[in-house]
Amino acid sequence: MKEFKKFISRGNVLDMAVGLILATYFGAIVKSLVNDVIMPPVGILLGGVDFSSLKLIIQEARGETAEVAIQYGVFINTVITFLIVSFAIFIVIKGINKAQERLKKEEEEAPAPTPTLSKEEVLLTEIRDLLKK
Repeated sequence: MKEFKKFISRGNVLDMAVGLILATYFGAIVKSLVNDVIMPPVGILLGGVDFSSLKLIIQEARGETAEVAIQYGVFINTVITFLIVSFAIFIVIKGINKAQERLKKEEEEAPAPTPTLSKEEVLLTEIRDLLKK
């Protein structure tokens, strides 16, 4: 139990959990964007097609047997959602990488702080210089 508590209280695990939760809801937002905002105008442009209803019927429904169909319209919506999410993640990661590079460059360019000498060090330095003369 102690190991589990130690594992859970790590910063990386908590960050990962927050990221997973945010990603889940980000995915839901993008899915709604694709299904409810992007695809209706695209469907109108293509002659009033509702992509979510596009399917290839393999076997018609008979009695209590349900219809067997390949729903490629839903697949198209999912692919578009994936592309939007992937592009958004790409932009975020690109921004993070640029920020990290800028911080690293600033750290490298920053002059090293000159050490301040204590009174003893100053006195010892003066004694050393006198002994050299």
